[in-house]
Amino acid sequence: METILSPHSFTPLFTNTKTLLSQTHKPNKSNSLFFTNPISCSIKNDPFKSFATPTSLSCNLQHGLAALAISLALSFTPVFPSLASEFDVLNDGPPKETYVVDDAGVLNRVTKSDLKRLLSDLESRKNFRINFITVRKLTSKADAFEYADQVLERWYPSVEDGNNKGIVVLVTSQKEGAVTGGPDFVKAVGDTILDATVSENLPVLAVDEKYNEAVYSSAKRLVAAIDGLPDPGGPAVKDSKRESNFKTKEETEEKRGQFSLVVGGLLVIAFVVPMAQYYAYVSRK
Repeated sequence: METILSPHSFTPLFTNTKTLLSQTHKPNKSNSLFFTNPISCSIKNDPFKSFATPTSLSCNLQHGLAALAISLALSFTPVFPSLASEFDVLNDGPPKETYVVDDAGVLNRVTKSDLKRLLSDLESRKNFRINFITVRKLTSKADAFEYADQVLERWYPSVEDGNNKGIVVLVTSQKEGAVTGGPDFVKAVGDTILDATVSENLPVLAVDEKYNEAVYSSAKRLVAAIDGLPDPGGPAVKDSKRESNFKTKEETEEKRGQFSLVVGGLLVIAFVVPMAQYYAYVSRK
């Protein structure tokens, strides 16, 4: 069967280009009335290039939109570095040039400098090293005490390495802290100062977000205990006692009597006044 090409065959814009080319490359001589020499010339000039242009533009547009969607998705994808921060602290090991791992980013330069001066002097004189750690949130351990023990065991695996080492942890989101250390460190500081530091310096000041003062005051208290000096004490605790809102029995009885009189008077007014007004209105008629 012979294929007869007519001008109507070019009307569909989305006809397969390869099919059209195969048909035009094999013109039927019997159809010379419909196709003359310009057809072959137009084939050489790629007449279907104009028909392919919208498709290529559409493809380019689709690729561009896809790339834009991917870039936007990557840009707005939330990143949670704090979720892995506690593990980074464990894996990085103890700091070498400083005594602070401020993963929470709450300590300023002055505090870090003061801690380095105070703790380096302690280490040179007494051979006790205290490391301070701040984290935003704990996800692997229940509280700061478990995490502090985990840090001590990871950083100083043997008893000899961690014997004279101390670890102080401050969790900013939970407003709590912990102090742990090797046997010699715990003995040098004493249970009293350890408990006081954990219950006073760290949580009380952390509640008010005074993290710099919480860390440095804890360091001074621990160093003073190791040196055998008087305890500088913790921060002044605000008096949170409030006056009772409960009334005594006598006050309650007195208020109850007054309330009964007021309610009775209101009831009398509510019934008597409308009736008097109604009586006056009827008698007037």
